Amino acid sequence: MATSPGSVLSSSVSSAFSSPKPETTCPMFDGDVYKCDVIVGIRKTVASLSLIGCLFMIGVIWLFRKYRSFVQRLILYLSIAALLDDISYLMGDLHPDGTLCNFQAFLLTFFEWSVLLWVCCITFNLTLNIIWMTRTDKYEIFYHALSWGVPLILACLPFIGHHYGPAGAWCWIPNQYTHWRFGIWYGPLFCLLGLMVVVYTCITVTLNRKVKRWEGTYDPDVERNKDLLKEDIKPLRAYPFIYLALSIFPLVHRIQNAVSPDNTVFALVVLHALTSPLQGMVNAIVYGLDRETIVRLTPTSIKLAIQSHFNQPTLISEYPSAPVNSQDASADLSPVVDPEVDLQDQEES
Repeated sequence: MATSPGSVLSSSVSSAFSSPKPETTCPMFDGDVYKCDVIVGIRKTVASLSLIGCLFMIGVIWLFRKYRSFVQRLILYLSIAALLDDISYLMGDLHPDGTLCNFQAFLLTFFEWSVLLWVCCITFNLTLNIIWMTRTDKYEIFYHALSWGVPLILACLPFIGHHYGPAGAWCWIPNQYTHWRFGIWYGPLFCLLGLMVVVYTCITVTLNRKVKRWEGTYDPDVERNKDLLKEDIKPLRAYPFIYLALSIFPLVHRIQNAVSPDNTVFALVVLHALTSPLQGMVNAIVYGLDRETIVRLTPTSIKLAIQSHFNQPTLISEYPSAPVNSQDASADLSPVVDPEVDLQDQEES
């Protein structure tokens, strides 16, 4: 049976625009599609939970107006960076090398660095507050420049020589560029984590000395400072260790990639996909679930907080206190106006 020209043209067009199949479907595990689907499913599930944790943090800070506190604003910026990092992990399935893959790799490098540097800024801020007793509000712009500017520069570097590409469960720096992986991320990461452990140890020692010095005396201001310091440092001092725990499996996986790039270990990829996108959830637990927030998370408190954002404040005007003559139908009930102020306004206008 002869084939019509229309069907030939149709099949040619469909084949030209159809995506390549077998080669890019699963670049790992010898093309085992089931294992790749499991990895992508784990990555997306954990990133979604982490994204919910970030939204919870941002919502709590906005709802209860915690952003008025400088430390809480820093936590807000950290939550925004972690939220954008989670969106990067949620981007599609396994991408072949190309523009979309490079874009995901760029976003992951940028926002992973941004999350890490916001944690470093919070640590530095606590150091200034507790050890040197210095106000740090003036450093807010500097923190922004550091936590967004430096990641932007570092995320652009792998574009030199095309060092972005498929790297397992998502796009990043491929296996053959091990020196780039450790130079641009894992090396600085563990140096900064080690520095944070040392800093938090110094903060804890300093805080304990101050608490001992305050014992035996009662001063409302001292007691307030003591409680504030404890509330700030208690949830934060464990954070470097939690961050370290979340970074161990990705590090082991990347070392295995460097030693045996052609042999992908399914268990290590699973652990990597489980721990890497978890920053938002960890931030919500460490920073958001403090005692004050838990107490305020009741239906009544939440309802009142929402109403305070959307209800306009009541304007109270001053009215004359003299009794009004009921027989005078034209009694003036307008607010009292200071004639001098009114005259001054007229002159200015």
